[in-house]
Amino acid sequence: MRRTPEQLRADALRIWRAGLDAVRSPQLIFDAVEVEGSTLRLGEEFIDLDAIDRIAVVGGGKAAAGMAVALEQALGPRLLKAKHVTGIVNVPADCLQPTDAIRLHAGRPAGLNEPTEAGVAGVREMLQLVSQLGPRDLCICLISGGGSALLPAPIEGFALADKALLTREMSARGATIEQMNAVRRALSSVKGGGLAAACKAGRLVALVLSDVPGDDLAAISSGPTILGHSQPQPALEVIANLSLANLEAGARAQMLLEQRLAAAATSPNSQNHANNDPTATVANDFGCRIENLLIGNNATAVDGAGVEAERLGYSHAMLSANAPEGLVEEVAAGIVAMARRMRDEPGPDCLISGGEPTVRLAPAAERGRGGRNQQLCLAALVEERDWRRLCLVSGGTDGEDGPTNAAGACIDELIAAELQRTKLDPRSYLARNDAYTLFDAVGGLLVTGPTHTNVCDLRVLTVSAKN
Repeated sequence: MRRTPEQLRADALRIWRAGLDAVRSPQLIFDAVEVEGSTLRLGEEFIDLDAIDRIAVVGGGKAAAGMAVALEQALGPRLLKAKHVTGIVNVPADCLQPTDAIRLHAGRPAGLNEPTEAGVAGVREMLQLVSQLGPRDLCICLISGGGSALLPAPIEGFALADKALLTREMSARGATIEQMNAVRRALSSVKGGGLAAACKAGRLVALVLSDVPGDDLAAISSGPTILGHSQPQPALEVIANLSLANLEAGARAQMLLEQRLAAAATSPNSQNHANNDPTATVANDFGCRIENLLIGNNATAVDGAGVEAERLGYSHAMLSANAPEGLVEEVAAGIVAMARRMRDEPGPDCLISGGEPTVRLAPAAERGRGGRNQQLCLAALVEERDWRRLCLVSGGTDGEDGPTNAAGACIDELIAAELQRTKLDPRSYLARNDAYTLFDAVGGLLVTGPTHTNVCDLRVLTVSAKN
Protein backbone atom coordinates (compact mmCIF):
# COMPACT_ATOMS: atom_id res chain seq x y z
CA MET A 1 0.00 0.00 0.00
CA ARG A 2 1.22 3.48 -0.88
CA ARG A 3 1.52 5.72 2.19
CA THR A 4 2.73 9.29 2.66
CA PRO A 5 5.74 10.03 4.90
CA GLU A 6 3.37 11.59 7.45
CA GLN A 7 1.19 8.46 7.45
CA LEU A 8 4.19 6.15 7.78
CA ARG A 9 5.36 8.06 10.85
CA ALA A 10 1.90 8.25 12.41
CA ASP A 11 1.40 4.52 11.88
CA ALA A 12 4.84 3.61 13.26
CA LEU A 13 4.16 5.66 16.39
CA ARG A 14 0.70 4.13 16.86
CA ILE A 15 2.10 0.63 16.47
CA TRP A 16 4.93 1.41 18.92
CA ARG A 17 2.50 2.83 21.49
CA ALA A 18 0.22 -0.21 21.12
CA GLY A 19 3.19 -2.40 22.03
CA LEU A 20 3.82 -0.21 25.05
CA ASP A 21 0.16 -0.43 26.11
CA ALA A 22 0.38 -4.23 26.01
CA VAL A 23 2.96 -4.19 28.80
CA ARG A 24 1.46 -1.55 31.07
CA SER A 25 2.17 -2.96 34.51
CA PRO A 26 -1.34 -2.53 35.98
CA GLN A 27 -2.96 -4.68 33.29
CA LEU A 28 -0.31 -7.37 33.64
CA ILE A 29 -1.00 -7.51 37.39
CA PHE A 30 -4.76 -7.68 36.83
CA ASP A 31 -4.17 -10.60 34.46
CA ALA A 32 -1.94 -12.40 36.98
CA VAL A 33 -3.76 -11.73 40.28
CA GLU A 34 -7.33 -12.72 41.11
CA VAL A 35 -9.28 -13.23 44.32
CA GLU A 36 -12.25 -15.59 44.25
CA GLY A 37 -13.82 -16.41 47.57
CA SER A 38 -11.09 -17.72 49.84
CA THR A 39 -8.66 -18.42 47.00
CA LEU A 40 -5.93 -16.11 45.73
CA ARG A 41 -4.60 -16.82 42.25
CA LEU A 42 -1.09 -15.62 41.48
CA GLY A 43 -0.36 -16.62 37.89
CA GLU A 44 -0.96 -20.36 37.80
CA GLU A 45 -0.55 -20.71 41.57
CA PHE A 46 -3.62 -20.98 43.83
CA ILE A 47 -3.32 -20.05 47.50
CA ASP A 48 -5.82 -20.85 50.26
CA LEU A 49 -6.37 -17.52 52.01
CA ASP A 50 -7.75 -19.26 55.10
CA ALA A 51 -4.22 -20.57 55.67
CA ILE A 52 -2.70 -17.06 55.45
CA ASP A 53 -2.47 -14.64 58.39
CA ARG A 54 -0.58 -11.74 56.79
CA ILE A 55 0.49 -10.61 53.34
CA ALA A 56 3.68 -8.57 52.98
CA VAL A 57 4.71 -6.90 49.73
CA VAL A 58 8.28 -5.91 48.82
CA GLY A 59 10.24 -5.28 45.64
CA GLY A 60 11.42 -2.62 43.26
CA GLY A 61 11.89 -1.53 39.68
CA LYS A 62 10.78 1.03 37.14
CA ALA A 63 7.39 -0.68 36.80
CA ALA A 64 6.97 -1.51 40.49
CA ALA A 65 4.80 1.52 41.34
CA GLY A 66 2.13 0.58 38.81
CA MET A 67 2.41 -3.04 39.90
CA ALA A 68 1.90 -2.14 43.57
CA VAL A 69 -1.12 0.08 42.95
CA ALA A 70 -2.71 -2.58 40.73
CA LEU A 71 -1.97 -5.31 43.30
CA GLU A 72 -3.83 -3.35 45.97
CA GLN A 73 -6.80 -2.99 43.61
CA ALA A 74 -6.70 -6.69 42.68
CA LEU A 75 -6.61 -7.77 46.33
CA GLY A 76 -9.40 -5.36 47.24
CA PRO A 77 -10.07 -3.38 50.44
CA ARG A 78 -11.55 -6.35 52.32
CA LEU A 79 -8.45 -8.48 51.86
CA LEU A 80 -6.08 -5.57 52.51
CA LYS A 81 -7.65 -5.25 55.95
CA ALA A 82 -8.31 -8.92 56.73
CA LYS A 83 -4.78 -10.04 55.89
CA HIS A 84 -3.05 -6.99 57.38
CA VAL A 85 -1.40 -6.22 54.05
CA THR A 86 1.70 -4.08 54.41
CA GLY A 87 4.87 -3.50 52.47
CA ILE A 88 7.49 -1.25 50.93
CA VAL A 89 8.53 -1.06 47.28
CA ASN A 90 11.44 1.00 45.90
CA VAL A 91 10.53 3.05 42.81
CA PRO A 92 11.91 6.09 40.93
CA ALA A 93 10.90 9.39 42.54
CA ASP A 94 8.73 10.42 39.58
CA CYS A 95 6.67 7.22 39.91
CA LEU A 96 5.34 7.92 43.42
CA GLN A 97 1.55 7.79 43.73
CA PRO A 98 -1.03 7.31 46.51
CA THR A 99 -1.46 3.81 47.96
CA ASP A 100 -3.45 2.28 50.81
CA ALA A 101 -1.22 -0.41 52.31
CA ILE A 102 1.97 -0.75 50.27
CA ARG A 103 4.32 2.19 50.75
CA LEU A 104 6.09 3.41 47.63
CA HIS A 105 9.59 4.57 48.54
CA ALA A 106 11.65 6.91 46.33
CA GLY A 107 14.70 4.74 45.78
CA ARG A 108 16.39 7.15 43.39
CA PRO A 109 15.73 10.52 41.73
CA ALA A 110 14.04 10.64 38.34
CA GLY A 111 16.51 10.27 35.48
CA LEU A 112 19.38 8.98 37.65
CA ASN A 113 19.73 5.25 37.06
CA GLU A 114 22.23 4.71 39.87
CA PRO A 115 21.86 3.38 43.43
CA THR A 116 21.41 5.86 46.26
CA GLU A 117 21.48 5.82 50.05
CA ALA A 118 17.71 6.33 49.96
CA GLY A 119 17.47 3.07 48.05
CA VAL A 120 19.64 1.34 50.64
CA ALA A 121 17.33 2.57 53.42
CA GLY A 122 14.32 1.13 51.61
CA VAL A 123 16.01 -2.24 51.15
CA ARG A 124 16.89 -2.36 54.85
CA GLU A 125 13.19 -1.98 55.67
CA MET A 126 12.34 -4.77 53.23
CA LEU A 127 14.87 -7.13 54.78
CA GLN A 128 13.58 -6.32 58.26
CA LEU A 129 9.98 -6.91 57.14
CA VAL A 130 10.57 -10.29 55.47
CA SER A 131 12.71 -11.49 58.39
CA GLN A 132 9.79 -10.86 60.80
CA LEU A 133 7.26 -12.96 58.86
CA GLY A 134 6.11 -16.41 59.97
CA PRO A 135 5.12 -19.73 58.37
CA ARG A 136 1.46 -18.66 57.97
CA ASP A 137 2.41 -15.47 56.14
CA LEU A 138 2.67 -14.80 52.41
CA CYS A 139 5.28 -12.51 50.86
CA ILE A 140 4.61 -11.10 47.38
CA CYS A 141 7.65 -9.62 45.66
CA LEU A 142 7.18 -7.21 42.74
CA ILE A 143 10.19 -7.22 40.42
CA SER A 144 10.77 -5.32 37.19
CA GLY A 145 13.67 -3.93 35.20
CA GLY A 146 15.62 -1.16 36.87
CA GLY A 147 15.71 -2.98 40.18
CA SER A 148 19.49 -3.34 40.06
CA ALA A 149 19.77 0.38 40.82
CA LEU A 150 16.62 0.57 42.95
CA LEU A 151 17.47 -2.34 45.27
CA PRO A 152 20.98 -1.51 46.53
CA ALA A 153 22.38 -3.27 49.59
CA PRO A 154 26.19 -3.48 49.47
CA ILE A 155 27.84 -6.28 51.41
CA GLU A 156 29.49 -5.33 54.68
CA GLY A 157 32.76 -3.51 54.14
CA PHE A 158 31.93 -2.19 50.68
CA ALA A 159 30.56 1.34 50.30
CA LEU A 160 27.72 2.24 47.97
CA ALA A 161 29.88 4.92 46.35
CA ASP A 162 32.53 2.31 45.55
CA LYS A 163 29.92 0.04 44.00
CA ALA A 164 28.61 2.87 41.81
CA LEU A 165 32.16 3.77 40.76
CA LEU A 166 32.91 0.13 39.91
CA THR A 167 29.70 -0.15 37.86
CA ARG A 168 30.54 2.96 35.85
CA GLU A 169 34.08 1.73 35.26
CA MET A 170 32.83 -1.68 34.08
CA SER A 171 30.54 0.03 31.60
CA ALA A 172 33.37 2.24 30.35
CA ARG A 173 35.58 -0.83 29.89
CA GLY A 174 32.97 -2.54 27.72
CA ALA A 175 31.56 -5.02 30.23
CA THR A 176 28.57 -7.03 29.06
CA ILE A 177 25.34 -6.90 31.05
CA GLU A 178 26.07 -10.47 32.18
CA GLN A 179 29.45 -9.42 33.56
CA MET A 180 27.99 -6.39 35.31
CA ASN A 181 25.22 -8.47 36.87
CA ALA A 182 27.73 -11.05 38.14
CA VAL A 183 29.62 -8.34 40.03
CA ARG A 184 26.47 -6.56 41.25
CA ARG A 185 25.04 -9.79 42.65
CA ALA A 186 28.24 -10.82 44.41
CA LEU A 187 28.65 -7.41 46.07
CA SER A 188 25.03 -7.23 47.27
CA SER A 189 23.27 -8.71 50.27
CA VAL A 190 19.91 -8.69 48.47
CA LYS A 191 20.65 -9.49 44.81
CA GLY A 192 21.32 -13.01 43.56
CA GLY A 193 18.70 -14.45 45.92
CA GLY A 194 19.59 -12.43 49.01
CA LEU A 195 16.05 -11.11 49.49
CA ALA A 196 14.54 -14.59 49.19
CA ALA A 197 17.18 -16.05 51.52
CA ALA A 198 16.16 -13.61 54.28
CA CYS A 199 12.42 -14.33 54.05
CA LYS A 200 10.82 -16.29 56.92
CA ALA A 201 7.30 -16.40 55.46
CA GLY A 202 5.77 -19.74 54.60
CA ARG A 203 5.74 -18.74 50.97
CA LEU A 204 7.25 -16.07 48.73
CA VAL A 205 5.84 -15.49 45.26
CA ALA A 206 7.68 -13.07 42.95
CA LEU A 207 5.73 -11.47 40.10
CA VAL A 208 8.37 -10.59 37.53
CA LEU A 209 8.21 -8.23 34.54
CA SER A 210 11.23 -9.00 32.36
CA ASP A 211 13.51 -6.42 30.77
CA VAL A 212 16.12 -9.04 29.87
CA PRO A 213 16.38 -10.63 26.41
CA GLY A 214 15.70 -14.33 26.89
CA ASP A 215 13.99 -13.70 30.25
CA ASP A 216 16.79 -15.01 32.48
CA LEU A 217 15.12 -14.60 35.88
CA ALA A 218 18.51 -14.46 37.61
CA ALA A 219 19.40 -11.39 35.53
CA ILE A 220 16.18 -9.38 35.93
CA SER A 221 16.98 -6.75 38.58
CA SER A 222 19.96 -9.03 39.40
CA GLY A 223 17.65 -11.78 40.68
CA PRO A 224 16.79 -10.85 44.29
CA THR A 225 14.47 -13.87 44.57
CA ILE A 226 16.62 -16.41 42.72
CA LEU A 227 18.40 -18.35 45.47
CA GLY A 228 22.12 -19.02 45.32
CA HIS A 229 23.05 -16.74 42.44
CA SER A 230 25.23 -14.40 44.50
CA GLN A 231 28.40 -16.35 43.76
CA PRO A 232 31.88 -14.82 44.30
CA GLN A 233 33.78 -16.80 41.64
CA PRO A 234 32.09 -15.36 38.49
CA ALA A 235 32.54 -11.84 39.88
CA LEU A 236 36.22 -12.47 40.60
CA GLU A 237 36.68 -13.62 37.00
CA VAL A 238 35.11 -10.39 35.72
CA ILE A 239 37.34 -8.30 37.99
CA ALA A 240 40.38 -10.13 36.61
CA ASN A 241 39.29 -10.00 32.95
CA LEU A 242 38.61 -6.25 33.08
CA SER A 243 41.70 -5.49 35.21
CA LEU A 244 39.49 -3.80 37.80
CA ALA A 245 41.82 -4.61 40.68
CA ASN A 246 44.00 -1.67 39.62
CA LEU A 247 41.25 0.57 41.05
CA GLU A 248 40.96 1.00 44.81
CA ALA A 249 37.29 -0.05 44.71
CA GLY A 250 38.11 -3.03 42.50
CA ALA A 251 40.90 -4.18 44.80
CA ARG A 252 38.60 -3.94 47.83
CA ALA A 253 35.89 -5.89 46.02
CA GLN A 254 38.40 -8.57 45.07
CA MET A 255 39.60 -8.91 48.68
CA LEU A 256 36.06 -9.19 50.10
CA LEU A 257 34.96 -11.71 47.49
CA GLU A 258 38.06 -13.87 48.02
CA GLN A 259 37.32 -13.87 51.77
CA ARG A 260 33.73 -14.87 51.09
CA LEU A 261 34.83 -17.64 48.72
CA ALA A 262 37.17 -19.04 51.36
CA ALA A 263 34.45 -18.89 54.03
CA ALA A 264 31.95 -20.68 51.80
CA ALA A 265 34.43 -23.49 51.19
CA THR A 266 34.72 -24.22 54.92
CA SER A 267 31.03 -23.85 55.86
CA PRO A 268 28.82 -24.73 52.87
CA ASN A 269 25.06 -24.35 53.13
CA SER A 270 22.11 -24.37 50.76
CA GLN A 271 22.33 -20.65 50.04
CA ASN A 272 25.82 -21.02 48.61
CA HIS A 273 24.70 -23.28 45.77
CA ALA A 274 23.04 -21.82 42.70
CA ASN A 275 19.53 -22.88 41.77
CA ASN A 276 20.05 -24.00 38.17
CA ASP A 277 16.33 -23.77 37.38
CA PRO A 278 15.03 -20.33 38.47
CA THR A 279 11.47 -21.34 37.50
CA ALA A 280 11.45 -24.25 39.97
CA THR A 281 9.89 -23.95 43.42
CA VAL A 282 12.63 -24.15 46.05
CA ALA A 283 12.90 -23.59 49.79
CA ASN A 284 15.36 -21.39 51.67
CA ASP A 285 17.04 -22.27 54.98
CA PHE A 286 13.95 -21.08 56.90
CA GLY A 287 11.64 -23.40 54.95
CA CYS A 288 10.05 -20.59 52.92
CA ARG A 289 8.86 -21.82 49.51
CA ILE A 290 10.15 -19.52 46.76
CA GLU A 291 8.32 -19.22 43.42
CA ASN A 292 9.08 -16.85 40.55
CA LEU A 293 6.35 -16.09 38.01
CA LEU A 294 6.98 -14.22 34.76
CA ILE A 295 4.00 -11.95 34.01
CA GLY A 296 5.27 -10.04 30.96
CA ASN A 297 8.24 -9.57 28.66
CA ASN A 298 9.43 -8.07 25.38
CA ALA A 299 7.46 -10.62 23.37
CA THR A 300 4.28 -9.30 25.02
CA ALA A 301 5.06 -5.83 23.66
CA VAL A 302 6.00 -7.11 20.21
CA ASP A 303 2.77 -9.13 20.02
CA GLY A 304 0.70 -6.12 21.08
CA ALA A 305 2.36 -3.98 18.44
CA GLY A 306 1.68 -6.68 15.86
CA VAL A 307 -2.04 -6.61 16.58
CA GLU A 308 -2.14 -2.86 15.91
CA ALA A 309 -0.05 -3.24 12.74
CA GLU A 310 -2.59 -5.72 11.38
CA ARG A 311 -5.45 -3.41 12.32
CA LEU A 312 -3.79 -0.62 10.31
CA GLY A 313 -3.47 -2.87 7.28
CA TYR A 314 0.20 -3.84 7.49
CA SER A 315 1.68 -7.25 6.80
CA HIS A 316 4.26 -7.52 9.53
CA ALA A 317 7.26 -9.56 10.61
CA MET A 318 8.12 -9.83 14.32
CA LEU A 319 11.40 -10.44 16.16
CA SER A 320 11.17 -10.34 19.95
CA ALA A 321 14.18 -10.17 22.28
CA ASN A 322 15.02 -13.80 23.01
CA ALA A 323 18.80 -13.41 23.21
CA PRO A 324 21.33 -10.66 23.96
CA GLU A 325 22.05 -8.35 21.03
CA GLY A 326 25.36 -7.06 19.71
CA LEU A 327 26.62 -3.54 19.23
CA VAL A 328 24.17 -0.80 18.25
CA GLU A 329 25.88 -0.35 14.88
CA GLU A 330 25.46 -4.07 14.09
CA VAL A 331 21.78 -4.09 15.04
CA ALA A 332 21.16 -0.91 13.03
CA ALA A 333 22.89 -2.42 9.99
CA GLY A 334 20.63 -5.47 10.23
CA ILE A 335 17.49 -3.32 10.39
CA VAL A 336 18.65 -1.21 7.44
CA ALA A 337 19.35 -4.35 5.37
CA MET A 338 15.82 -5.59 6.04
CA ALA A 339 14.39 -2.13 5.29
CA ARG A 340 16.05 -2.09 1.89
CA ARG A 341 14.66 -5.53 1.02
CA MET A 342 11.18 -4.64 2.26
CA ARG A 343 11.20 -1.42 0.24
CA ASP A 344 12.33 -3.11 -2.98
CA GLU A 345 10.64 -6.52 -2.82
CA PRO A 346 7.07 -7.78 -2.27
CA GLY A 347 6.33 -9.05 1.22
CA PRO A 348 5.92 -7.61 4.74
CA ASP A 349 5.74 -3.83 4.99
CA CYS A 350 6.24 -3.59 8.76
CA LEU A 351 9.02 -4.97 10.96
CA ILE A 352 8.49 -5.07 14.73
CA SER A 353 11.48 -6.03 16.85
CA GLY A 354 12.75 -5.80 20.39
CA GLY A 355 16.05 -6.05 22.17
CA GLU A 356 18.77 -4.22 24.02
CA PRO A 357 21.91 -3.53 21.97
CA THR A 358 25.22 -2.46 23.46
CA VAL A 359 26.58 1.06 23.01
CA ARG A 360 30.33 1.51 22.67
CA LEU A 361 31.10 4.60 24.77
CA ALA A 362 33.31 7.43 23.58
CA PRO A 363 35.94 8.82 25.99
CA ALA A 364 34.25 10.73 28.81
CA ALA A 365 35.78 14.05 27.75
CA GLU A 366 34.22 13.74 24.27
CA ARG A 367 30.93 12.08 25.18
CA GLY A 368 27.66 13.87 24.47
CA ARG A 369 24.06 12.98 25.38
CA GLY A 370 22.02 10.06 24.18
CA GLY A 371 20.88 6.51 24.79
CA ARG A 372 20.70 3.11 23.10
CA ASN A 373 17.68 3.87 20.96
CA GLN A 374 18.84 7.31 19.85
CA GLN A 375 22.25 5.82 19.05
CA LEU A 376 20.61 3.02 17.05
CA CYS A 377 18.56 5.44 14.96
CA LEU A 378 21.61 7.59 14.37
CA ALA A 379 23.62 4.52 13.31
CA ALA A 380 20.80 3.65 10.89
CA LEU A 381 21.00 7.18 9.46
CA VAL A 382 24.71 6.74 8.91
CA GLU A 383 24.16 3.32 7.32
CA GLU A 384 21.38 4.51 4.98
CA ARG A 385 20.99 8.11 3.81
CA ASP A 386 17.94 7.45 1.57
CA TRP A 387 14.88 7.16 3.83
CA ARG A 388 12.24 7.56 1.15
CA ARG A 389 9.23 5.30 1.87
CA LEU A 390 10.74 4.26 5.23
CA CYS A 391 10.15 5.16 8.88
CA LEU A 392 11.90 3.74 11.94
CA VAL A 393 10.85 4.33 15.55
CA SER A 394 13.01 2.95 18.36
CA GLY A 395 12.30 3.57 22.03
CA GLY A 396 12.81 2.24 25.52
CA THR A 397 9.55 0.89 26.91
CA ASP A 398 10.38 2.52 30.25
CA GLY A 399 10.33 5.97 28.63
CA GLU A 400 14.01 6.44 29.46
CA ASP A 401 16.87 6.31 26.97
CA GLY A 402 20.16 7.09 28.65
CA PRO A 403 20.47 10.21 30.83
CA THR A 404 17.99 12.17 28.69
CA ASN A 405 14.29 13.09 28.76
CA ALA A 406 13.66 11.07 25.59
CA ALA A 407 12.55 7.46 25.21
CA GLY A 408 14.27 7.16 21.84
CA ALA A 409 14.09 8.58 18.34
CA CYS A 410 12.32 8.45 14.99
CA ILE A 411 13.80 8.67 11.48
CA ASP A 412 12.12 8.97 8.09
CA GLU A 413 12.58 10.92 4.88
CA LEU A 414 11.36 14.13 6.55
CA ILE A 415 13.98 13.82 9.30
CA ALA A 416 16.63 12.91 6.72
CA ALA A 417 15.72 15.99 4.67
CA GLU A 418 15.95 18.23 7.75
CA LEU A 419 19.32 16.70 8.57
CA GLN A 420 20.54 17.52 5.06
CA ARG A 421 19.23 21.07 5.40
CA THR A 422 21.07 21.65 8.69
CA LYS A 423 24.28 20.12 7.26
CA LEU A 424 24.94 18.30 10.55
CA ASP A 425 27.36 15.39 10.23
CA PRO A 426 25.70 12.28 11.72
CA ARG A 427 29.00 10.35 11.81
CA SER A 428 30.61 12.78 14.23
CA TYR A 429 27.56 12.75 16.52
CA LEU A 430 27.52 8.94 16.41
CA ALA A 431 31.22 8.71 17.30
CA ARG A 432 30.82 10.85 20.42
CA ASN A 433 27.47 9.37 21.58
CA ASP A 434 25.69 12.69 21.01
CA ALA A 435 22.54 11.43 19.28
CA TYR A 436 20.23 13.45 21.53
CA THR A 437 21.70 16.76 20.36
CA LEU A 438 21.31 15.82 16.70
CA PHE A 439 17.74 14.51 16.96
CA ASP A 440 16.72 17.46 19.09
CA ALA A 441 17.94 19.76 16.30
CA VAL A 442 16.02 17.94 13.54
CA GLY A 443 12.82 17.11 15.46
CA GLY A 444 13.40 13.37 15.72
CA LEU A 445 13.18 12.72 19.47
CA LEU A 446 10.59 10.30 20.89
CA VAL A 447 9.42 11.66 24.26
CA THR A 448 6.88 9.75 26.37
CA GLY A 449 7.66 10.55 29.99
CA PRO A 450 7.69 7.73 32.59
CA THR A 451 5.67 4.72 31.36
CA HIS A 452 5.69 2.68 34.61
CA THR A 453 6.81 -0.42 32.73
CA ASN A 454 10.05 -1.82 31.31
CA VAL A 455 10.53 -4.70 28.86
CA CYS A 456 13.68 -3.70 26.92
CA ASP A 457 13.45 -1.64 23.74
CA LEU A 458 10.76 -1.76 21.06
CA ARG A 459 11.40 -0.90 17.42
CA VAL A 460 8.93 -0.42 14.57
CA LEU A 461 9.83 -0.06 10.89
CA THR A 462 7.06 0.89 8.44
CA VAL A 463 7.48 0.76 4.66
CA SER A 464 5.45 2.25 1.81
CA ALA A 465 4.97 0.40 -1.47
CA LYS A 466 6.45 1.79 -4.69
CA ASN A 467 3.03 2.42 -6.22
